[in-house]
Amino acid sequence: MGQGVWKGRDTWIRRWDPEDDAFWEREGERTARRNLAFSVLSEHIGFSVWTLWSVMVLFMGPEYGIDPAGKFFLVSMATLVGAVARVPYTFAVARFGGRNWTVVAASLLLLPTVAAFLVMEPGTSYTTFLVCALLTGVGGGNFASSMTNINAFFPLRKKGWALGLNAGGGNIGVPVVQLVALAVIGAGGGPRLLLGVYIPLVVAAAVCAALFMDNIASVKNDTGAAKEAVRDPHTWIMAFLYVGTFGSFIGYSFAFGLVLQTQFGRTPLEAAQLTFVGPLLGSLVRPVGGRLADRYGGARITLGNFVAMAAATGVVVVASLRESLTLFTAAFVVLFVLSGLGNGSTYKMIPGIFQAKAVRQGLDGEAALSYGRRLSGAAMGLIGAVGALGGLGINLAFRQSFQGTGAGTAAYVSFLGFYALCFAVTWAVYLRRPAAARAPVTAATGTGRERSYAEV
Repeated sequence: MGQGVWKGRDTWIRRWDPEDDAFWEREGERTARRNLAFSVLSEHIGFSVWTLWSVMVLFMGPEYGIDPAGKFFLVSMATLVGAVARVPYTFAVARFGGRNWTVVAASLLLLPTVAAFLVMEPGTSYTTFLVCALLTGVGGGNFASSMTNINAFFPLRKKGWALGLNAGGGNIGVPVVQLVALAVIGAGGGPRLLLGVYIPLVVAAAVCAALFMDNIASVKNDTGAAKEAVRDPHTWIMAFLYVGTFGSFIGYSFAFGLVLQTQFGRTPLEAAQLTFVGPLLGSLVRPVGGRLADRYGGARITLGNFVAMAAATGVVVVASLRESLTLFTAAFVVLFVLSGLGNGSTYKMIPGIFQAKAVRQGLDGEAALSYGRRLSGAAMGLIGAVGALGGLGINLAFRQSFQGTGAGTAAYVSFLGFYALCFAVTWAVYLRRPAAARAPVTAATGTGRERSYAEV
């Protein structure tokens, strides 16, 4: 078994069978946990770099000559590249090896950080800033490759915990970079100081991946499953719902500080003092959404979550019209929390939905579980990529709203309408029981019991 170059041994693991209890207890768990720890580190730094421009724009005062619409466009482009990068990053693990690709992915984070360090000053052209923002999108791809890699290390009974920890640890990179920016602004530092903090951290993440992570030789890309997942309508339905949950989380994470500055006249320090709270709580609560989905059913939790998101957005609209900063901030933090809950519940739905499809095709027991794992694994990368595009939509909506009216109210109303549509889709596809189809759609659980879509 490869233990890393730090022991002078092969970094490729030739035999990996985490479902074998004896193997898992003897050596598998120790190796998996080590790889998880350094995967979280790399993904965490990746999220921080991806959302770097959510705080860089706070430093860009009038001397930079960029209006609010221009700043929203900068963060939109970072979101776009991060979403698109998730597709090739999903397949890179099997092509190059989990450890090898983590080293590459972490090293690529030097491109946006060093580039921004060199040009971040008044007088730099908007095009140059735009290129730097586009480069940060490579950090968004880290989530897809990291989740794919860690999924291979853990047995089925441990995947929920491991993937939840991996995703949550990565998401927390968003509030952490905002907290670091708060400290830099509070100390009177500039954007280069913030970048100076992250450049060595990027190097450390790449070095740690090289020294302490492994590749699993048996991990292969299942192109047949990928093609089948693309053709399955549930992949696109769940991607649409994930736009409403994760798209909201990442879009609001990019935009919140800039909205506080633009609409409510907050200084960079005042905005930074509030910006990190929502993403932090949304990251921490993601596993709670998964746990609630385990207990009550992912579709039910997702449905209720969209109702709550619509209600919170309604409060945001009222606060925007009344220009109440306190009410606005409180409602926005609630939106962050709900987006985190929804991230957990929607992701929990995906395996059960594909297991339900297997049952419809006449499979049962382990065959249905295997089919569900195969299709859901292929679908998750695409769902994650499309979901991240929701962040692009949010920031473009803010850009258009502020450019047209000088306020974000029109954008908030459009978000409210979208959450209502997500509610309708969730109910119609996964919870509605028409008279013509009284028999529930079921999914084998592997324990002899079957579940309806409402429970997946």
